[in-house]
Amino acid sequence: MLESTIIIDGRDHLLGRLASIVARELLAGQKVVIVRCDEICVSGSIVRNRVKYTQFCQKRMNTNPGRGPFHFKSPARMVWRTIRGMVNQKTSRGQDALARLSTFEGIPHPYDKKKRVVVPAALRVMRLKTIRDYTVLGDLAASVGWKHKDLLKKLEDKRKVKAEAFFQKKKAKEELKKKAVAAAEGDLAKVNEVLAASGY
Repeated sequence: MLESTIIIDGRDHLLGRLASIVARELLAGQKVVIVRCDEICVSGSIVRNRVKYTQFCQKRMNTNPGRGPFHFKSPARMVWRTIRGMVNQKTSRGQDALARLSTFEGIPHPYDKKKRVVVPAALRVMRLKTIRDYTVLGDLAASVGWKHKDLLKKLEDKRKVKAEAFFQKKKAKEELKKKAVAAAEGDLAKVNEVLAASGY
């Protein structure tokens, strides 16, 4: 069953596995937002992946390179392009599926206060042997010309401070609630008996 929008936290997922699962969901009609694309992983060392990306950058139209193929430098667009290759985007169905996808570096404003999920089948710790090298997409992007790694780190540090403050406040609230329930247990004993008898 389709949900309104699924927000996936891309941190420590493997790019290809995540992309194939997201592509299937998009084609089924699900809206998907992927945040923290800069922390998605690709198997293989950074040296190997840089060589592969350099070779990819050499693929261009002979007579007019301005017509493409376009080589995106930002992690979010790299993820978007990977998924584009999996949804058959030359058909109208594929174009509609791609329109349901949003990708972001970091966790921008509306999504930082919403529930995020992971995809266990695509997690690096579940799928990659511990002896294998892997590359973080943000590091690869920075090494091929993406210029916003430092800015993103600054914004993410600010967000994490706010998130920690919110979490501590939430914990304190839950503690107070527990204490209030414990204090009122004697008064509520009869009420609880009636509720239990009614199946609550």
